[in-house]
Amino acid sequence: MAGYTRNSKSKRATLADVAKLAGVSAITVSRVLNHPDKVSDDLCHRVREAIDTLGYIPNQSASSLASARSKVIGVAIPSLSNIVFNDVLRGIYDIAGGGGYKVLLVDTHYSPIEEEGMIRTLLSQSPEAMIVTGGDQTRACQRMLSSAAVPVVQMMELLEHPLDMNIGISHFNAGAEVAKKLIACGYQRIGFIGARMDARVQQRMAGFKGALQCQNLYQAPYFATTAEPSSIALGGELLRALLSASGGKLDAVFCCNDDLALGALFESQRMHLNVPKDLALCGFNDFEASAFVNPSLSSVHVPRYQMGVQAAQMILDVLNDKPLPSKQIDIGFEVRMRQSTCMASL
Repeated sequence: MAGYTRNSKSKRATLADVAKLAGVSAITVSRVLNHPDKVSDDLCHRVREAIDTLGYIPNQSASSLASARSKVIGVAIPSLSNIVFNDVLRGIYDIAGGGGYKVLLVDTHYSPIEEEGMIRTLLSQSPEAMIVTGGDQTRACQRMLSSAAVPVVQMMELLEHPLDMNIGISHFNAGAEVAKKLIACGYQRIGFIGARMDARVQQRMAGFKGALQCQNLYQAPYFATTAEPSSIALGGELLRALLSASGGKLDAVFCCNDDLALGALFESQRMHLNVPKDLALCGFNDFEASAFVNPSLSSVHVPRYQMGVQAAQMILDVLNDKPLPSKQIDIGFEVRMRQSTCMASL
């Protein structure tokens, strides 16, 4: 910036500056910042007031070097725009914050390669623990996490061989359960639409397909998938394509998430199809809107907030040397059948 020169007014305040203004020692300031429970209320007030007056920003790097504790938990999720992760993150933040930890969050954009780079960046910040999504990291990324010597939780799905700790659900079983419920209701021509097709979506589709095959009800033309990001608009497009490919013979469709299911519902209404009389629909994730559209949308409910809570609590328990009942938690799911599938009473 032209004409700009650093002067005394722009100098960053130091811990010594805070101590001088508050009339205490630097050690006292450090205790207020890191262990306020060990300092009197009066001293805490004086130090906090000095911090606010000077606009002091603690040097976390220096603090972690001195104490070997960064008080930071690294979290990697595949999308900040996907509201599926909102509840999970809220649970993580609630527990981490309550335990005196900060969360350093990155968005990996559903890319294992980008995830590898982001996790390398997170680990360079000396986090005390890591929470990552799923188990499809690159081998290099898994080696980094394993050699980081910090607790690691892989969340959102159950893994056969987790790196350390794991919490989630079996997406395969969830997909299979949806198929079983639709079959039990008498549906015979059952389809599937999926987007993005990340590992968890593929597991849902595999479980769904397997359950149909067991009853000789699987037909390839009844499945429509795309690598495009999921959206309500795409749900409508995929439903039209699927109905065209199947000759309009479908009587039920499982959508890999509620975005697509809502789009399919709206498109069905535009096509003057009665849901569920002409076409039954079921989604996944059980968004709040799903229970309030008309007809209400059947969906698979996963306790996402509780998943975030328990993921963070596992981390804190390990960091505080508390025993874990198990290093793997099946958080469970529930297929909530509503008006869109004629199964509200089942």
